[in-house]
Amino acid sequence: KTKYSKLIFRKSDTVPEELHQMVQESFLTLREHNCFFQDLVRIKGKDFLTPVSRILIGNPGCTYKYLNTRLFTVPWPTEGYDIKYCSPKIHDACKALMRLNDYLHIEAVKALQGQNLFETKEIKDTTVIDREQSFAASLTEQGSVSKDQSSVCVPEDDRSLKNRTSYNLTLLNYMDPLQMLYLKQEPYFGMGNMAVSWHHDENLVERSTVAVYSYSCEDSVIQESNEQELKGRDPAVWHVGLKVAWDIETPGLAVPLHQGDIYLMLDDLNMTHQHCVLAGLSPRFSSTHRVADSSRGTLEYILGRCGLALQNLQTDSDSMALSLKSLEAAVVKQVEEIHNEVEFEWLRQFWFQGKRYLKCTDWWLKPMAKLEEFWRKLEIMTSLVLSEVRKEQQIEEQRNETVSCFLLLLKERQKLRKEWAAR
Repeated sequence: KTKYSKLIFRKSDTVPEELHQMVQESFLTLREHNCFFQDLVRIKGKDFLTPVSRILIGNPGCTYKYLNTRLFTVPWPTEGYDIKYCSPKIHDACKALMRLNDYLHIEAVKALQGQNLFETKEIKDTTVIDREQSFAASLTEQGSVSKDQSSVCVPEDDRSLKNRTSYNLTLLNYMDPLQMLYLKQEPYFGMGNMAVSWHHDENLVERSTVAVYSYSCEDSVIQESNEQELKGRDPAVWHVGLKVAWDIETPGLAVPLHQGDIYLMLDDLNMTHQHCVLAGLSPRFSSTHRVADSSRGTLEYILGRCGLALQNLQTDSDSMALSLKSLEAAVVKQVEEIHNEVEFEWLRQFWFQGKRYLKCTDWWLKPMAKLEEFWRKLEIMTSLVLSEVRKEQQIEEQRNETVSCFLLLLKERQKLRKEWAAR
């Protein structure tokens, strides 16, 4: 109640049956079409394949970056966008996940409103809260807000709540633990096999809620153990683990997850705590809905950056020769930074792993062709800077300033190209 009050748990029977059916069918459809992929991620300069297979589905043009790997959304059917899917079943799967997204958005808003009302009442009311209330009930009914976990909240307006719960994508996960040769053991509390190690979710809007729908393919072979002498969690059942960040003195929490269960990590819980996923025995899917920080991660953003850079390129109306409008160090620096961003954050990231999503849709091919066209112009602009700074008539002080910032970005480009070639 005091350390984990911002974890909200919803049993599967609170979710509409029709939604369960649509979402679970969509998981199976995507698996049948081989749409789940292990990601090659980079940790401390080394590449690792994730044990969990994933696919990103969400708003058209959105991306999500974690562990130096950018994932590109398979767009869900969005009004105003021409999205062609490789099969009608994949269209239906994406549509079902968009429905789930809408449902979880409403649930998250209600949970946050409930929490805010409770906090406001707690401030005004000096009555001692019943300490004997069961922990399970506190998880389900929002519980009391701990002074350990956060400072007293100021009541929020609806816009703020909406911004922090308007999920723009979902990262779907799939793993069959029996197909894994080795799973790491949870190191601090003896919680058993981990499918995903302790972590914070990256690249999210500050204090945004994360909502997770869990579907473990339980069958009659795998039964939950009811033995009284069993210590700790049942190893046959999947769990979400939670701990206070950088703290192994406070006991960790492991909550069992069954077919169709939902949990919400409200407000700043993703930052104040770390979470992990503890493997059961059956295969499991999850849909993890997030408010990804889109300030630097959308197609609209990077096209805007390209437009900004190309403002420094001009074409002679007679000879059609290309030239630069300005050689000021600040302008050259901005253009070359955008050049690196387009190449290493978008084009190389996409062609390294993004083309896998062609199994679902070809939506990203046109935008990538456009970005490649911009990149070729940026390469020309780099050449033009080189030829201009060689000319004698350049003022030495200005030339030195331009060359010094220009060389730094060229060295960075060379280093990154070597790294990507090695990968």
